[in-house]
Amino acid sequence: MKRTALRYVVVILSALAIGGVSIYLLVRYVFAGAVYFAVPSGTVDPLMLVIEMGLALFIIYMGVKFKNYLAIALAVVQAALLVYLETTYSGSLHVENNLFIDQFSIIMALIIGIIGSLIAVYSVRYMETYHHHHPEVRDRQRTFFFVIFIFLAAMFGLVFSNNLMWVLFFWEITTITSFLLIGYAETEEATKNAFLALVMNLLGGVAFVAALIILAATAPLSGGIDLAGVLSSGDAAVILLPAALIGFAGITKAALMPFSSWLLGAMVAPTPVSALLHSSTMVKAGVYILVRFAPVFAGTLTGFSIGLVGGLTFVLASAIAISQSNAKRVLAYSTIANLGLIAACAGVGTYMLVWAAILLILFHAIAKALLFLGTGMIEHRIGSRDIEDMEGLIVRMPRMAVMMFIGMAGMFLAPFGMLISKWAAIEAFVQAPFGLIFIAILAYGSAVTVFFWAKWMGKLVAVTRERERVEKGILEEPWAPLYLLTGLVVAATLLFPLVSSLLVEPYVLAIYGVTARMAQANVAIMILMMALLLVLPVSFMLFKRSAKHLPAYMGGRPATPGRQFVGSLGITREAQTRNYYLNDYFGEAKLFRPGLAVCTALIIVSWILAGVAL
Repeated sequence: MKRTALRYVVVILSALAIGGVSIYLLVRYVFAGAVYFAVPSGTVDPLMLVIEMGLALFIIYMGVKFKNYLAIALAVVQAALLVYLETTYSGSLHVENNLFIDQFSIIMALIIGIIGSLIAVYSVRYMETYHHHHPEVRDRQRTFFFVIFIFLAAMFGLVFSNNLMWVLFFWEITTITSFLLIGYAETEEATKNAFLALVMNLLGGVAFVAALIILAATAPLSGGIDLAGVLSSGDAAVILLPAALIGFAGITKAALMPFSSWLLGAMVAPTPVSALLHSSTMVKAGVYILVRFAPVFAGTLTGFSIGLVGGLTFVLASAIAISQSNAKRVLAYSTIANLGLIAACAGVGTYMLVWAAILLILFHAIAKALLFLGTGMIEHRIGSRDIEDMEGLIVRMPRMAVMMFIGMAGMFLAPFGMLISKWAAIEAFVQAPFGLIFIAILAYGSAVTVFFWAKWMGKLVAVTRERERVEKGILEEPWAPLYLLTGLVVAATLLFPLVSSLLVEPYVLAIYGVTARMAQANVAIMILMMALLLVLPVSFMLFKRSAKHLPAYMGGRPATPGRQFVGSLGITREAQTRNYYLNDYFGEAKLFRPGLAVCTALIIVSWILAGVAL
């Protein structure tokens, strides 16, 4: 217990420091625009190369140990390409300003620093409970927390790097750390899924290095490996192919189809790992790089193909989520779907769609962190992550049920930010080339989104009799991170106009010379709808004790005060309520493989189109 208390103090102090620095950056640079820093790279670049070679050796060692030869092959290819890049084009790898900060990187820093830190704090008590429930898993908590903070540090490096070689370095750090976190339990399943994530992200890493080679070889025209130079002054035809390759790396990292299986497999990891992967790190790196390159994709058939990959991922993953009763898989497919929508916005790349994409990143990160951590706590209390077993949670775990309700509302109900951002995306697609295709995709995807969220919400708030309160457990996870995340879901909606005007609009204006704004009347409607929406969960908290419980009428004579009734032929039956999952229509077997085939074809088409332009 002393060791846990000490770890808790260290993690809290670290979280406060990281969150505090993130807020300082917001205050210091919110009005500054893009600021560049000339950080000397004379010793940093060789050190990064040595570390990258060390990581390649580590992957080779793990691949030999677990007989995963594809991981070995990809690590060797990537290392060889890096050595070729460093030796052949060393004169084109100099960047004057290696670091930078702008409004978009500030938003990402707030997501990483605040949400990531809250997840780390929550993890301390959670991991104690996790090992209490899983005594067969070797206790490696010191390694676990070390890797988590390396993970967060790599994400900071990624979003503040103007040198694409540095972006690649931090990109690969997130790949390795996610591999270690997914495989934490060291079971056969955990190891298999960790390697699945590693292999798919190594594919993206190889494409990223290939893109850097092209940029370095065409440095006078492309802007070299200077991110700002590539995006602002590069020749559009020259940089389209490397942009498509980097976009492919973003697709693998963001777990879009055909690479979504690695994120689903990652659900085997402890819940805080899932929350990190889905909300503040890893997959957000993928959509971050796609949104950064959105101006390159705008108006091109390559961008249209990437946008279609995102759009199809959105609608297919949303549909598959209907067929899932495992709460973590519902959350996983929901994440994949929303990342697909962000990628669709980035691929089409108009200024309004970039505005919507950045806000989608922000609101999704907050709500999904809350939902994952809440699901983890519920699983520890009721011993299940099945949605059907969460019936009547408003009686058994009232605080947790209200927080989960708010988190789900944040994902799909007005006036929460996710829905408003989708609304903005629809308006933007109207004005975009081939926009009607994306509007149809967004409409159908959003419709099925309502289906799977609403049925889960209904289970949570169903008032049931004779249910034991299980809100407290043998080992308590901290409630403070959950309260703070719930407050952030609400605050993000209330501060929507402020976030847009201070951070998102200036960034879009700097990139495109024009920006999107939200009408004041819409802001007032959002606030009014939010006040009305919160009446339902609050009413459960205030009036549940005085509620009168009556047995449901089932067309027969009640046999007990509970769920049993006497039906036809005098047979006593038990009344059951269960959601529809429609496996025959929306199951993985029906939709997953066709989605993989079509999205793979679209990615190949995007490369061909970019190559033709070159």
